[in-house]
Amino acid sequence: MLEAVHDKLGDNAMWAVMTVVVVFEYTAGATVTKGLNRLVGTILGGGLGSLVAIIAQEIGGVGKAVIIGISIFIFGAAATYLRTIANIKKKYDYGVLIFILTLSLVSISGVRVDEIIQVASARLSSICMGFGICAHVSLFIFPVWAGDELHSSLASKFNSIAHSIEGCSYYVDCMNGKKMMGEARKPSNCLSVLSSKSMDESLANFAKWEPWHGRFGFYYPWSKYLQIAGQLRELAACITSAEGHLKAKQEA
Repeated sequence: MLEAVHDKLGDNAMWAVMTVVVVFEYTAGATVTKGLNRLVGTILGGGLGSLVAIIAQEIGGVGKAVIIGISIFIFGAAATYLRTIANIKKKYDYGVLIFILTLSLVSISGVRVDEIIQVASARLSSICMGFGICAHVSLFIFPVWAGDELHSSLASKFNSIAHSIEGCSYYVDCMNGKKMMGEARKPSNCLSVLSSKSMDESLANFAKWEPWHGRFGFYYPWSKYLQIAGQLRELAACITSAEGHLKAKQEA
């Protein structure tokens, strides 16, 4: 089987292995997102790099190096600038990085014009094969859905908030003499809720790329989860402050 793959793809078979290693993530949404970013970045970077290489070889001589250098600088600088935009950095940063890498590799590869298309198609086929393997495993064999993870994360935030509110009530009862210290469960803190913004945003972004599964269909309002999580973080900050104040007042 491996010999058949090597005979078909040659040395480009290593790109399939590299794609599996780099693209495969814990959740299905993360794998699909990263795989599509790599695929689109490879297509755009390879196409533009092939065009630059063909034009440079037609010019030849010193002009060849000048055209390649200027092209890589201009397109690389533009793509690097795009990576600084918050929305692109959050969703498409990996794809832009692959675009820069593929553009540079194809442009300076030194492959003859008649071989550029053949090499590019073989490399793209290898990447598609690797992405297909990752997607098949993530979606059909061992699926871990980012949507389910986000739903569970939000539920755990509600539990943490509820425990912390019970803790505040416990300290108030202790101050009023209704309970003795150690009679009730000590309050849990809300630090995990306060530090969950980055993870929630990542899970919501990955969940948007996942297919219909269970109760979560297409166009499911994942942004509402982020709004609720933001409100819970604000509440957690207030509760944490109140807990500290009540604890200090009770110990005084």
